[in-house]
Amino acid sequence: MSDASALLVIDMQAGLLHAPQPPHQKDELIANTIRLIHAARAAQKPIFFARHTGPEGSPIAVGSRFWQLADELPLEAGDRYFNKTRPNCFLNTPLLAELQQAQVKRLVIAGMKTDYCVDTTCRAAADLGFEVVLVSDAHSTTDNAVLGAAQIVAHHNATLAGPFVTLLATDQVSF
Repeated sequence: MSDASALLVIDMQAGLLHAPQPPHQKDELIANTIRLIHAARAAQKPIFFARHTGPEGSPIAVGSRFWQLADELPLEAGDRYFNKTRPNCFLNTPLLAELQQAQVKRLVIAGMKTDYCVDTTCRAAADLGFEVVLVSDAHSTTDNAVLGAAQIVAHHNATLAGPFVTLLATDQVSF
C-alpha cells in the first residue's frame, strides 16, 4: 500500500442517485461511499469529487439541482471538486495535474455509473500508471436494456480486477 493515496468519488450527484430508476443497492452505495470519505479524511488523504456536466439547458447543467453532489455526502471545504463532460475523469479536467501535484500513486475509486465513468476512469488511471483500487461495493449503476444492474456491477468487478484494478470491499480499504 502506497502512502500517496487519494479517494476519487465519481458522479455521486443528486440527479443520478435520486433518479426515477435509482442505482442498484443505492443505500449501500451511499453508506459505503461515506465510510470511504471518513476513512480518507481520518488518514488525511486528498478526496476528489467528479461531477458529470451536461450542456446548458440539460438536467445536469452546471449549477442545476440534479448536477449537485448528493446531500448525503459529507463534503468539506478542503475537498477537491472538478467537472467533466466525458466518462473519463482525466479527459479535459484538472484531475491528472492535481494528482501529480499531490504525488498520488494509489487511487481508490468509488461512485457511478459502473459501466460508464467508473469503468472508463479505472482503465485510464491504470494506463496512466496509477495503482488503482476499485471498491467492489461502492460503485453502482442502473439496469440497461440487456443486463440488470447487479450483473453489470459483478461483470465489471470481474473484468477490471487484475489487469486494471485491485478489487477491495469497503471494509478492506485502508488509506
